[in-house]
Parts: sequence; C-alpha cells; structure tokens
Amino acid sequence: MLSSKRHKGLRGLGTAVRTLTIFPWPGRGQDDFASALIWFPLVGMALGLMLFGMWGAMALFPFTPWPSMAALCLLAAETWATRGLHLDGLADWADSIGGGLKREKRLSIMKDTAVGAFGVLALVIALLVKWAAFERLMTSGTLIWVVAVLTLSRAMMADLLIRLPYARAEGGTGQPFAVEARGASRRVLYLLTLAVCLLYGPLGGGLFLTGMVETGLFRARMRRVFGGITGDLLGTANEMIELTLLTLMALPGTHLAVYTGWAWMFTG
Repeated sequence: MLSSKRHKGLRGLGTAVRTLTIFPWPGRGQDDFASALIWFPLVGMALGLMLFGMWGAMALFPFTPWPSMAALCLLAAETWATRGLHLDGLADWADSIGGGLKREKRLSIMKDTAVGAFGVLALVIALLVKWAAFERLMTSGTLIWVVAVLTLSRAMMADLLIRLPYARAEGGTGQPFAVEARGASRRVLYLLTLAVCLLYGPLGGGLFLTGMVETGLFRARMRRVFGGITGDLLGTANEMIELTLLTLMALPGTHLAVYTGWAWMFTG
C-alpha cells in the first residue's frame, strides 16, 4: 500500500514537471493529474532556485557585473524552462479583451493560435516589468525572493484548478487537471506553500497572503466572465501573480526586509 502511494506520488510529480516545464520525466503515458497539483508549488520552487543559482554563478564571472544583461538572461531562462506556456496564455487572454463581453466570443478568441495587437502589447509589458524587477532584485542583493514568488504563482494555479470548473465544454489542455482536481487537498497545497514563504520571516507570510488575495480576486473575475478556468486563464493568473509579487519585492525599501528573512532562516 505504501509503495503504491509512493508510486502514485512520483507519477504526480512527473506530470507536474512535464506540464509546467520543458524538462523531461520518464513515464509520459502514466500521468496522474489529481496528485500532480500538490507538486505545483515545489516545481515553482525548483524553477526559482534555478534562477537564483544562475545569478550566483554569474556573480563568479571575472568581469564587471552587467545587471541589465544578467536580468535578461534570467528572463530568457525562465521563458525557456517553461516553454513560454504562461506567457502564451497571457497573450491569448489579452486578445480576448477585444472580443467584447460575450463569453463564447472571448473563449473562441483565446483558442485561436494567432496573436493579435492586444496580445503583443501584453507580452511586451509583462516582459519589461519582469526584466526590470529581476534587475532591481539582483542589484539590491535580494533575488532570493524569486524562489518564494515562483512557488506562490504555481501554487495559485493549482488553487484555481481545484476551486473552479473548466470553462470549455469541448475541453482543452487544462481540462484533465480540472476534472481530476476535485479530490486534491487545498490544505496540503497551502501548507507546503506557506512553509516556503515563512522561511523568509513575517514578510514571507505577508507575501503569501498577498498572493492569496490576488488569486481570490482573479478567481471571482474568471467565474463571472468565463464561468470557470481554462489553460490560457491559468497561464494569465500565473503571470499576473508573478509580476505583482516580483514588483512588490523590488520596490525601493522593500529589499531591506530580506535580511530579516535571512536572519529568520538561520537563527529562528
């Protein structure tokens, strides 16, 4: 029985890794969508650690630091590691804004593979904001916040899958998760995410609450406008939460609080 549960958990981890990243995992035909959801925050944490590790490696290079280029490298790395999947969802959602207020029309626009003017503008703004936030966090020595932010953004995607129905009657990329998410435990999901955030001390707890509030607002909006969630809307939620939290942590003065977080981790 224990071995069966462990095997199921590993299948869920593999499903989460294959879905959220470009990295391979054996057993592609053995997806477990329900148990994958609790792994979402840990996959986000791994992506954050990857970016933080890249910055640490670049700091060892024997030449004058170039923060703008380093931030661009991190941005490119995150986009590559996630296949640009969430950015694609953001662009599709932005294009649907021009479709008016009818739900069916907006869902149809999001399903179209072409990217329109609204989508291009959304992508440009999102990438610029993220690039600026990465640069600010690096120059202030507080890029460690990227680990908590990416953990939260992926956890909140799982929250939306658990709490919202799937909006497309004909199905889509996110439907298997939405269908099987009913049995997933939000309590476990929240505890794992909160544990990561509290490593940063009280400010980490505040970051967790901010992510929860933003997710709640997004969830209410998606229920009202679309009647549920889709893969594109999940990508949009991920990018919105990530952009908001990275910007908050990069604000002047906020970076000083990271030292409280480090002290909390090593002494408290």
